[in-house]
Amino acid sequence: MIRSPRFTGVTLDRAAEVRRDQAAVARLLADPRARFVGGRADGVLLSADADREPELLRLPLDGQVNPQEPILLGLEGGRPLFAADMSPSGARALSEAPGVGQLVSLREAGMLLSQAEGGLAAYLVALLNWHRGHRFCANCGSATRVVEAGISRHCLTCMTNHFPRTDPVVIMLVEHEGRILLGRRVGWDAGRFSILAGFIATGETPEEAVIREVKEEAGITVHSPRYVAAQPWPFPSSLMLGFEATAEGGNPVPEVGEMLEVRWVTRDEVVAAQEDVEGIRLPGEVSIARVLIDAWVMRNGRRL
Repeated sequence: MIRSPRFTGVTLDRAAEVRRDQAAVARLLADPRARFVGGRADGVLLSADADREPELLRLPLDGQVNPQEPILLGLEGGRPLFAADMSPSGARALSEAPGVGQLVSLREAGMLLSQAEGGLAAYLVALLNWHRGHRFCANCGSATRVVEAGISRHCLTCMTNHFPRTDPVVIMLVEHEGRILLGRRVGWDAGRFSILAGFIATGETPEEAVIREVKEEAGITVHSPRYVAAQPWPFPSSLMLGFEATAEGGNPVPEVGEMLEVRWVTRDEVVAAQEDVEGIRLPGEVSIARVLIDAWVMRNGRRL
């Protein structure tokens, strides 16, 4: 059975029913139980309490949340939880204060946190990234303002409403006669390999994207794409749709300008890479790429 990818499993109530009620949002802001969690473009603040399981650092609002444009993540057992885009100095101050918090990358947080907390961290970073990059209207260029307690932005000039963007990406484990297809992209270090991936084009289904991307990046024909699992990937705003597909075989040819190398890899080579034997380096365990690879190894008789 495939394990749940990291960055999934958010359990809090996203409070859709109160977001358009300004009075209700004001009450949430005034609630003495209200807390915020802070993040940066690729980092989150974790609690530094060594006696507890790692979790996002929750702090009283204390002016860190703009009451005119609050970003409400949701409710935790009725307790309001807001997001704060921390300045570099503010995040550093909290992370350097003894016993308060620590600023870690989102990838590191994904390995440290529980499933639900990791999902919350991804939600936090993705939402902050979107707000940071959409302060101006894509339609007319005017400034936008936060509305619906942070789940959208509104342009007062052309009256356009903007919502958080998610870019769908297919990532696929391609198999042929007991081997899988791995590639090394331009810019990657020597020895670093992963399964193939690519953005879904306009007017294209995920299954069509799987077939097209493998053909473009490796010159290999695949068929019967099968959806397996998904993973939010807020670097900055993707949703990874994991597939498996069967290839007709052939010699891979790397796409010029995109791939440095594409090759078939045996089960034994993958197992050696899992065990950090010198050779290829697999994606980190925080990624859905690794989830798909590990599941393939387990199905083929090797317990991790």
